[in-house]
Parts: sequence; structure tokens; C-alpha cells
Amino acid sequence: MDNFSEKPEISDSCLTIENCLKEKGQNEYVGSILDGLQKKEKTISSIFFYDDRGSKLFENITRLSEYYLTRTEKELIRAAAAENREKLKDADIVEIGSGDYSKISILLEAAPQGSMESLRYIPVDISYAAIKESAGKLLDSFEGLNIHALVADFVKQLNVIPDGGTRIICFFGSTLGNFSRKKAQSFISELGDFMKSGDMLFVGLDMIKSKAVLEMAYNDSQNVTAEFNCNILNVINSIIGTDFNPASFRHIAFYNEKEARIEMYLEAEKDMEVSSPHFEEKILIQKGERIHTENSHKFSREDIYEMAEHAGLETVKVFSDDKDRFSLAHYYKK
Repeated sequence: MDNFSEKPEISDSCLTIENCLKEKGQNEYVGSILDGLQKKEKTISSIFFYDDRGSKLFENITRLSEYYLTRTEKELIRAAAAENREKLKDADIVEIGSGDYSKISILLEAAPQGSMESLRYIPVDISYAAIKESAGKLLDSFEGLNIHALVADFVKQLNVIPDGGTRIICFFGSTLGNFSRKKAQSFISELGDFMKSGDMLFVGLDMIKSKAVLEMAYNDSQNVTAEFNCNILNVINSIIGTDFNPASFRHIAFYNEKEARIEMYLEAEKDMEVSSPHFEEKILIQKGERIHTENSHKFSREDIYEMAEHAGLETVKVFSDDKDRFSLAHYYKK
């Protein structure tokens, strides 16, 4: 898979792309996949959604009428950018899990006139292709912008983010919801430890709401989310040489009210045997058996303030839409 193999680094006057994944090595990803598939309750990590095709499919998801998350978050980013316009000047804008460039564009558009050459944009994403494409489009739109891009696993590689001036760290897209509750708190605490005095953090969070609205967002009428979910098997095939047939699985997504999270699975529609050069024996999958691919936890106002408290951060403001569907938490390190 392209994202998980070594890529050439790029360095010119406005753009640097530093590939930090090579420090980890592909064996770690292979081991993660094998461990997940050999469990009694099989899993594939959601980080493997985003090959080139997966990234494009997710972009399509964000445009769906049922998928309110991206539209709503962009409105909140626009409001936050307007209130923090002067702080954008001379800052390092760090976007964790950058992917789609359209959200950071809202911040850059709000920056004071003439500040492009004095600020630096640092996207951190596991997808080399997404980073390269986004960087090119941003440089076309924002003359003089300096980009230092990092192809990295941000969960384990915060240390690769360069030090510099005051940092505005952006963690958009409710990606935090993909972590377990414990890991989400731990990661925000790690960010708090990583931040210097004066740094800011913006975190996008999907809020707890009705089961009907949530399940509609993850079971769209055009089946784009289903295609996105099934594509993870193509990614796995390319990494470890398995012979999964995505057409033999169906997309399952439902809201677990007790855990306040959407759960996504791939359910086998027939009995099958899956082989790989990395397997000593074939993996048997029975009809109706599920492979867990993602959790998407939803948050309350109390969660937002508690995470900040545990991380040693100050909650400056919580931006929310009028229906309280989505929130953008603005944190500050004293």
C-alpha cells in the first residue's frame, strides 16, 4: 500500500514533506493487522481506511446530506477563526490528521493580510498522497505560505512535530471519537504535555444526540459509507497479501447507546477461508461473523471540560451549532 511504504521526501522554498513513517517500518503495520485478524472477535484498525481510494471516498462522504459533521464543523471553524484572527499571525498552525485541506483553508483565509510568509502550516497525516495533494492546492491558493508536512502516525509520533513559535494545534473531524474513552483522555493529556505556554488547541467533537440522526449519518442512502468501509479490505490485501473479496461482506453501522458510540463492522455473507503469505494457516470466517473496523464515540459538554482539566488545559470556549450536534473545543496552555 502506497501510504505505508517509503516515499521520497520533498524540500523546496515553500514546501517540505518529511516522511516519518519509514522510522516505524512496515513490519509494525503487518503485525497490527495479523493480531487483529487472529482475535476471536476480529478487528482491523481504522487507520487502514485511508489509502488513495479510501481518502477520496471519505471526501465524498463529507458531501452527503446525511453527514452533517463536516458541514457543521466548518461553520464552527469559521466562527473560531474570526474570533482568533490576530493570533494566526506568526503562528505555527499544526493540523493533526490533516487529510482534507478545506478546513485549514478557513483558518488561513482568516489570517491578517500579509501574514502568509510569517506563519507556517504543519500538517501531520498518515497518507502521503493526501498530504502532497493538499499541500499543492494550498500553495496555489495562498501565495507565500510555508508548509512543513509530516507523513506520520500522530498517535505515536507527536515528537516529530518541529518546535518554533506559538502553536495553534487543530484536531478536526471528530477523529478523537475513534479512540476508546480512556485513550481519548490519554491523547488529549499527551497533547497537553506536548504544548508550550501560549499554545492553543482546537478539537472537533461530535455530540451525543438521537440514535436516528446518528445512524442515518453512517448508513447513507447512496451507500458511500458502505463502500468506504468495504475498501479497508482492499487496503489489507495490498499490505499483507490477503485474498479478501469485499463483495462478500456487508456494511453494518449502529449506535450503541450504552457506550455512546457508533460501531462499524463488516459482516461476512458466506463462509470463507482467507489466506496470506504471513499466515501459517488460513483464517476461517463464518457466515454472519463480523470484523470490527471503527468506533466513533460521541461526547457531552461535561466530557469536553473534564478532558481539559485532566490535561492541564484551560477551556477558552466551546463553539456549537444551534442544534448542539457538533462542537469545537478551544483549549489553551497557560
